[in-house]
Amino acid sequence: MAEPPRRAVFLDRDGTLVEDPGYLHDPAAVRLLPGVARGLADLDAAGLALVLVSNQSGIARGLFPAEAFAAVNRRLEELLGAGGPRFAGIFHCPHHPDFGGPCDCRKPAVRLFRQATADLGLDVARSWFVGDRASDVEPAAVLGGRGLLITGSARATDLEAARKARTHTAPDFSAAAALILRDPA
Repeated sequence: MAEPPRRAVFLDRDGTLVEDPGYLHDPAAVRLLPGVARGLADLDAAGLALVLVSNQSGIARGLFPAEAFAAVNRRLEELLGAGGPRFAGIFHCPHHPDFGGPCDCRKPAVRLFRQATADLGLDVARSWFVGDRASDVEPAAVLGGRGLLITGSARATDLEAARKARTHTAPDFSAAAALILRDPA
């Protein structure tokens, strides 16, 4: 008998899980935000698939190669510890409309989320979309999941968009993980 689709937490990386210095490409500069390691461990232990989905326009801009994105992700997983939570999948958009034209994978577009859902057998309607920007959580409205904006470093425009969309909010990742874990879905 096939397993039912898993619930997931679609996660932005920069500004949500790690400090965002702008165009993060040096693994030595990766700094976990407070509460991230514990929050991810709790979500993972509850059986939720952790899926990283990130816009990486620094690649399109020629600021760093795709290999640097992968190296930063490896460092992130190292910081989470050998026995710590693991990402079920990592997806990124290497484009920017000003450098190569529009694409259908740059958040808030939903192609990467649909790809992750198909590749990993996820139940997107029972999943959460977490980030520090409106573009990170807007796909939830299109795909039927729940958006959750982390407000600690969010811009005023993102806060206003979340308010208008009635998106869930949390001040930090610890509070976000706790809110998700209380969801009976």
